Parts: sequence; structure tokens; C-alpha cells
Amino acid sequence: MRSPYDGLAAEGYDRRYRDRELVGRILGYFRAERRAMVMVSAAIVAGSLIGVALPIVLSRTIDQVATAGFSLAAVAVAVVAILLLSLSDWGLSALDYAVSARAVSNVVLRLRRAVFDAVLGHDLSFFDRYSTGGIVSRVLSDTEAFSKVVTMTIDVVGQTVMTGLIFAYLFTIDVPLTLIALILAPAMFSVALAFRHLSRRVVTQSRRSVADVSSHVHETMSGIGVAKSFRKEQLLYEQFAPVNERSFRLGWRHDVVFSSFIPVLGTIAGLGSAALVYAGGMRTDVSGLTIGEWYLYLLTVRLLWYRLTVIASFWSQFQLGLGAGERVFALLDATPQVVQTGAEPVPAVTGQVELRSVSFRYRDGEDVLDDFSLAIDPGETLALVGHTGSGKSSITRLVARFYEFQGGEILVDGRDIRSLDLAAYRCHLGFVTQVPFLFNGSVLDNIRYGRGDADDATAAAAAARVGGGDWIATLPDGLATEVTERGRNLSLGQRQLIALSRVLLQDPAILILDEATASIDPLTEALVQEGMDELLRERTAIVIAHRLSTIRRADRIVVLRSGAIIEQGTHDRLLEAGGHYAELYNAYFRHQSLEYIQTAPGGGAPIETG
Repeated sequence: MRSPYDGLAAEGYDRRYRDRELVGRILGYFRAERRAMVMVSAAIVAGSLIGVALPIVLSRTIDQVATAGFSLAAVAVAVVAILLLSLSDWGLSALDYAVSARAVSNVVLRLRRAVFDAVLGHDLSFFDRYSTGGIVSRVLSDTEAFSKVVTMTIDVVGQTVMTGLIFAYLFTIDVPLTLIALILAPAMFSVALAFRHLSRRVVTQSRRSVADVSSHVHETMSGIGVAKSFRKEQLLYEQFAPVNERSFRLGWRHDVVFSSFIPVLGTIAGLGSAALVYAGGMRTDVSGLTIGEWYLYLLTVRLLWYRLTVIASFWSQFQLGLGAGERVFALLDATPQVVQTGAEPVPAVTGQVELRSVSFRYRDGEDVLDDFSLAIDPGETLALVGHTGSGKSSITRLVARFYEFQGGEILVDGRDIRSLDLAAYRCHLGFVTQVPFLFNGSVLDNIRYGRGDADDATAAAAAARVGGGDWIATLPDGLATEVTERGRNLSLGQRQLIALSRVLLQDPAILILDEATASIDPLTEALVQEGMDELLRERTAIVIAHRLSTIRRADRIVVLRSGAIIEQGTHDRLLEAGGHYAELYNAYFRHQSLEYIQTAPGGGAPIETG
């Protein structure tokens, strides 16, 4: 039989924390809320005193009626006292909930900020290894579960104070009977502790299943266009069904564990009440209890069992928060792969880049670069050419410090990039990818993304320099056009032109291009190429080349194979050498040349128009 836990292995950065460690960290987030917690504690103590006073007023009224007969005045006094106590209890409870809710919200706010900051601090390899949906689940749903259990903790503090007061008062009524109740109390806590480990496992797996569903839905929505183009909606549903079913089974198991716990404690409480009633009945003749005191005792014992049940169940319910907290803290404590050895300022960059004996691998045993060396002069445009897997993208990612390399050095202007202030260093880098990413907002906002202090006129001027600015007129509302999610309301060419404008406004010293014209039509390519010419002027550029037009503009072409340089030189010299570049040219680039088009069969023939 397949276990419901199958496929829910922990993430690589998950870890186990002791309860004491988790509680300590949770309390650490409440240090800033000390004043609010003092106010809540005072309200809890006052409310607990009122809770004990209410049955006492009832007891005294019953005794007075039993001994002196019915008195309207006495009953009226009791009613007024009960009303005032009840209103006071309501007011204190409202104060307690309002202050504690604000404090908990502040704690969750700080926790989510910390988690989000930790996520942003991770390098790209982290997001390559772990699903986006799982990370989102920890940032949102796990912090939410954490907040609920914190609220429960505050309530349990009140229940504990109330229980202590009840025990103290019961001892004033009858010591032997109260000792019996005190002896029975550990049985409830023993059951609660027995449930703790089971509930912790159930909670952890339930949270993982929720993250799994979130990840699956996120991936499905991200690729819905591809799925529909291949008519794979049914396949997506069939893949989602077992994930959803597993989440349902684990959720059901979670609910069964927690819903069965309270009835077990209730049974123990019922047995305890029966034992006390029997013992109290046997002691009626010798204890000297009045009717009111006996009623008060039974009423208070019932209240005691309720409080003890809440406190005992807390340890199982608390596992919900500890399980969520464990997942959140694991994300917070995940060790980044990219670690800077210093934070030297980077006021300016000339653009000299050098890789010295660099070794790099994404996974152990899979070397991408081994003892790799390459030098790029300031202002030089370097094109990287090679088959898939030759190391082109890896080189640009290492220069950008997106990944950690295992050996050697990468120097910019003679300084090891590991010793630089990473944020300041990346301010001097510009990136243009094959499929640009745009954010919600206007086109002008997206252009200004790399330089937030630029005014509208400066951003618009940068856009006008790309392709002569003619493309702006093709936008529905010009630069004020609103961009939908990922820029789906714009063509790929328009998105690429916006991305070029964004980098041009940033004015980086080092430019990394993952061929901006690889996936667009020839007409738009001409505009993009004009924008690229503007970008490449007086900058160091590393270009992953897919188009002949880009390769020919490069000052130097480096040909890669399996992470090693096998040829380098200009386009013409490499063709004359007749090596691997010539093979790549004839296979992939030659058909893009004007000479090929003119000499191809029918290439020079006039186009028939009808």
C-alpha cells in the first residue's frame, strides 16, 4: 500500500529543531512587543480573578437563600454584581484580544520581512534546486499558521493563570478533594505529551503537502500557454489529481489526530469529575460543606477540567505552530552558496574582466569549467560561441556572481569580485536575456527599473535612443502603456526593446547579452540591433551569440567546447582557419549571410507580386 507520505521528502535546506530552540526563537520575535505583552498579561490576570469571583458570588447567594430564605434585595445585589463582573470580564477580554492581535500582527510582519529578505539574499542556484511554489508556501501559509499558534499561546497563558487561581481557591474549600483533582491532572498532561510527537509529524507532512499543491499549481499556471498549445489540459489535471488527493489524505489525517485528542481529554476529565463527586459524597457528613460550597466546588471543578483540557491540548496544537515555524526558520537559516569575503566599495568600473584558472560545477561530479582562463579588455565586445553545454551561460553567470565557483579567481579591474560589495558591483552590470522579464506597471516604470531615481524625461530619452524611438508609437498608449503580468500584452520584440532601453538608462560598464535578437522577427531585429549598437558603444560586452549579425560585430570570438577554449579570433580569421568555428558557421550561421541569400537558388530572383 502506498504511504501518504511518499513524495514528500524534506527540502535540502530543511532541518530539525528542538522544541526549546523553536520556542526561544519565537519568543525572540516578541521582545519588541514587551509593553503590549505586559498589558495583555495584566488583562489576563484581572480577567482570571473575575472568572474565579463569578462562581463565588453564586455560591454565597445560594448559601444565603438556603439559610435565610429568599430575599429580593440579596438576589438583586447578586445580579448587579454578576452583571458588573461580566461586563468587566468582557472589557478586559476585548482589550486582551485587541492588544495581542496587534502584537501578533507586528511579529508576523517582521517575520515575513525577514523571510522575504532571506529569500532575496539567496543566489540563483537556490531557485534552481527548490520549487518556487514551495518557497511561496513558506513565506505565506506557514507564517500565517505561525501567527495562529502564537495567538493560541497567549490564550493558554490566561488559562494557566486561571487554573492556578482555581486550584488555590479549591484548597480553601476542601483540601483532600483538591488533592485528588491535583493527582488526576498529570494524567491529562501525559496523554498530551504522548500526542505531541505524532501531531508534530502529521503537521509537518501536512504543511509539505500544502506546499506541494502550491508548487504544482504555480508551475501549471506558469506554463499554461504551452500546455494549451499542445492540448495537454487533461494531462495537467491527471498530474494534479494525485497531488491533491495526497494533500486531502494528509489533511484528513491531520484533522482526525487533532479532533480525537479533545474527546480523549474530555473522557479523562469526566472520570475525574465522577471520582470527585463520589469522594465528595462520601465526605458530606464529615467535611462540613454547605450546599452553596458544594455547588461552588462542583462548578469550579468543571471549570478546572476545562482549563486543564485547554492547557493539555495546547502541547499538541502547539505542534502546528512549531511545525510551521520549523519550516520558516529552516528557510531563514538556509546557507547561501555565494559568500562574499569582503564588502569593498565599487565607485567605478573600467570593464576589465579576467577569469584565472576557474573551476565550476553545478553539482558534484559534473564539471562545467575546469582550470578555465579568459581575459577581456575594457571596451571589448567578446562573443561566446559553442554547442549547448559548452559553458557559455555559465561564464556570464559567474561574472555576474550569480553562482559560486569552486576554484580560481574572477577579477574585475584587477579586484577579486568575491571581495567587493555585491550590490554595488552589480550596479555596474547590465543584462539582456533572450526572453526579457517585465513587471506590472507602465512601460516607463519598467524602463526606469534599473535606475529608480531617473525622472520621466530621462527615461523617455533612453527609450528614444533605441531604434530611433520609432517603436514607441507602436505601443497602445506610448510609454504610458500598462504592462500586464510578465508583459504578455506586448510582443516579444516590444519587450526586448523595453529591456534594451532599461539597460541603456542604467548605463552599465559591463554588458552581458544572451542574444537579444534570437527569438524575434527580422523587422524587429533591425530595431533591436540598432539599440544593441548603442548599448555596445564604449562598454565591455560579453555576448552569447546566436545571430551572425552579432558575431560579426564582435571584436573577438571565443569558441568553446566542453568548458574549454578551442579557438579565438575575429570572424574572418576563424573562417580562414577552417576549424570548429568554420563548422559552426556553415551549420548554423552561413544561411543568415547576405552572400548566401544572394547565391541560393532563387535568391536573386524578383518577388512575384501577382
